[in-house]
This record gives sequence, structure tokens and C-alpha cells, in this order.
Amino acid sequence: MATLKLLVLGESAVGKSSLLLRFTDDTFEPYLNPTIAGQERFRTLTPSYYRGAQGVILVYDVTRKDTFTEVMTWLNELETYATQSNIVKMLVGNKIDKVSLELSSYAHTLETSAKTRDGVQCAFEEVVIKILQTPELWDKDKQKFRVQLETTTPTEEDFCGGYCTLT
Repeated sequence: MATLKLLVLGESAVGKSSLLLRFTDDTFEPYLNPTIAGQERFRTLTPSYYRGAQGVILVYDVTRKDTFTEVMTWLNELETYATQSNIVKMLVGNKIDKVSLELSSYAHTLETSAKTRDGVQCAFEEVVIKILQTPELWDKDKQKFRVQLETTTPTEEDFCGGYCTLT
């Protein structure tokens, strides 16, 4: 079985951990404690965090414009530390369940809600599919794996409109 390295990046409180929890455990914790990844004292770990990543999900909060404008900062950091030049990037606007959206929808943004599950599965699946479609992301020594994809009949609720990358 192949192992992929995906990063989930974004400003504090945009819902990165909630998206991961929803995807991996199908749970939502409304009072999730903030995680440490963005704290300044852990910045020395940054290069090793990015090393070898094949894909990244850049998350912003659709109710906070400042988190969208900071996406460029995260992209710059990614360009500085990522070891793969063609890393797959996806922009995800989270918290679409909130009534008052500060930002309008963007054509190249996948929208999600960790709270309601909307778009979460699709976001992760689309990044993985794009990585698998990019053979240059794999070391020649690591190509001795098989990927098994399940064939299912998609329902209308499964449709997410395709992936959106920043590359």
C-alpha cells in the first residue's frame, strides 16, 4: 500500500484539524482545542514538515477575509521549503455552513464544511487523485506499489465538481 504525504496549511482557526477529523473519523468537535503547528516556537520544524510532501490543501475560513489573503504567505512558505517542485495544491474554503459569508465564492476554490461534512471527502479524494495522476511526484524506488481504487456508482451527493489546483 502506498503512503502519501499531504499537508493541510492555513491560518489559525480555519478548521484544518476539524477537516482532518471529519475525513479520518467522520466526527466534528465544536470546541476543538487549537493545535500547535502554527505557533512561532515550532517554526524550526517547518523544513522537515514540508520535506517530501506530494500534495497540500490550503485552507481558509470563508467568514474571515484575512485568512484568504494569508494564503499567499502559505504558498510562499511552501515554495521555500517543499522538496517537490510540482507539488499538487488545492485551495479549500471551509465553514460554508456559516450563514454570513464574508467572501464570495471563487471559481477555483473547493468549498467545505467540517461541521456538516459538505465537500470534505471530495477535497481529500481530489488531491489524492491528482497526485496519482502526476508520476513525477514518485521516486523511482518507490514505484513498487499498487493502488487499488474501488469502483462505485456515484450518487448526486458524491459529486463535488472536480478538483481545483493552484498550479
